[in-house]
Amino acid sequence: MTSATMETLFGQCFRDSIVSETDAMVKALREEAFSYYAATGFPTVRDEDWKYTNVAEIAKGEWPCTQMRTSLPDDDPRPRVMLENFRFGRNGFTALNLAFADISVVVIPRETSVAEPIELDLSAAEGEMASPHVIVIAEAGSKATIVETYRSGGRGLMNSAVQIVVEENANLTHYRVQRDAADAYNYGVTEVTVGPAARYDLTSVNLGGAISRHDIDAKLIAEGGEIWVDGLYMLSGSQHHDTHSSIDHTVPNCNSHQTYKGVLNDSSRGVFNGKVFVRENASGTDAQQQNKNLLLSNDARVDTKPQLEIFNDDVKCSHGATVGQLEDEELFYLLTRGLPETLARNLLTYGFAEEIINKIEIESIKSELDSMVLNRLGTEI
Repeated sequence: MTSATMETLFGQCFRDSIVSETDAMVKALREEAFSYYAATGFPTVRDEDWKYTNVAEIAKGEWPCTQMRTSLPDDDPRPRVMLENFRFGRNGFTALNLAFADISVVVIPRETSVAEPIELDLSAAEGEMASPHVIVIAEAGSKATIVETYRSGGRGLMNSAVQIVVEENANLTHYRVQRDAADAYNYGVTEVTVGPAARYDLTSVNLGGAISRHDIDAKLIAEGGEIWVDGLYMLSGSQHHDTHSSIDHTVPNCNSHQTYKGVLNDSSRGVFNGKVFVRENASGTDAQQQNKNLLLSNDARVDTKPQLEIFNDDVKCSHGATVGQLEDEELFYLLTRGLPETLARNLLTYGFAEEIINKIEIESIKSELDSMVLNRLGTEI
């Protein structure tokens, strides 16, 4: 597709909508982002970061857009700075997100512990593109939980962005649950900056969607910071899910931990690409990364590529990836205890996935995910 053809997919919608943008700075950002999209279009398999994820099916669609909205506080410059620093040029999806963004801001007040989860309930209508753009600031000493849930009910295109800053000594827990309809499309990017002695803990669960991708860009910018980035993708039919993560250690004495698990059945396909950067002055870094995949059929496929780029000798880093089937010894053990083979296989699969789900400390969400996983396996406990 030529850039002129791609521009027409959203061009008239953008021209009709941009006239309502009254914020001069945001309007300029939207116009710059749309110009980038018009010139480059959607990513293709010729792009290294997209070689295993073909979005031509999405690019061929016509996606009327939901109304762009801007909700930025007048008395706080931080969200504007974050919006200006958003890397919309990473690909056509992020450019379109900023161009059409429904911008909202969540601020967790300084030295405040928020008891109830902050819920972001997001969905795309049938045949439309939704572009939520959420800016989250966890102020110094705060503690909170964000629950980001995707529930598109039909063949819509969700194109989301979440920007997060975790300030000094703040503690932010983030659950991201993607349970869109089987024919929906979902792209999302999460940008995180972690300050001194701050902690960010993400658990991402991907169950729905025909084609879905989650890009994670996390950066440690002050000593004592800690990041946990864990996830589960459970796929069946012809589902395709792609996780690309980048964790950047820019300063000394920070920790990062990443465990992603995949359960793939039928002809589904999973992609995992995890990068950890340890910069030259980042001594005392502890970075651990694992990707484990369980294939339940001969036609399922996973492409996994954990990566470490280390430019300092005084570090403790490891990474690894596994792709396999159920262990014969474990299966044999359950069979000798009288369990039918189908149930035994399902219990072992459930146990494999449950390590990630057990991280979720909100019982209602954990129970719902348990039920969805068991339903996917066709079993009960």
